[in-house]
Amino acid sequence: MKEFSHPGTTEKVAMDLNRAIETTIDVSRSEWKYSAELITELPQVPVLAGEFNQVILNLIVNAAHAITDVVGNSGEMGEIQIATRHDGQWAQITISDTGKGIPETIQKRVFDPFFTTKEVGKGSGQGLAIAWSVVVDKHGGTLGVESEEGKGTTFIVRLPVIQ
Repeated sequence: MKEFSHPGTTEKVAMDLNRAIETTIDVSRSEWKYSAELITELPQVPVLAGEFNQVILNLIVNAAHAITDVVGNSGEMGEIQIATRHDGQWAQITISDTGKGIPETIQKRVFDPFFTTKEVGKGSGQGLAIAWSVVVDKHGGTLGVESEEGKGTTFIVRLPVIQ
């Protein structure tokens, strides 16, 4: 918990990307443990840090909510899969879920501040906007989404690797 809440610095530093993801998975466990099995594929990739944990937390919580919308109280389990890989000058992190998916007509808006498809009291529309700001503006990376209604969603985070 200390690693997540007190990263120790406000400056970008080299960090173990996978350790950050594992810590964030532990912090978010209560959001997904009853609705999804979380599967990781985490090779060792050092990247620029900062507010990375919050980005991963927002994406995991959104995935858990999307799955819960599908499975409800049926006892069925969806799946959240997190993988990292080294792709040339980039570290790529994908977070996929088997939730309800995002309609194509609104996929371009999901990173807009205050845009949400969640019911009142369940989301503020800030999570993905903050994730965009951290990944793109603060770390020079990219954040994208691929989704198909009824099948699920994948968010792709790409961050520059430290030279």
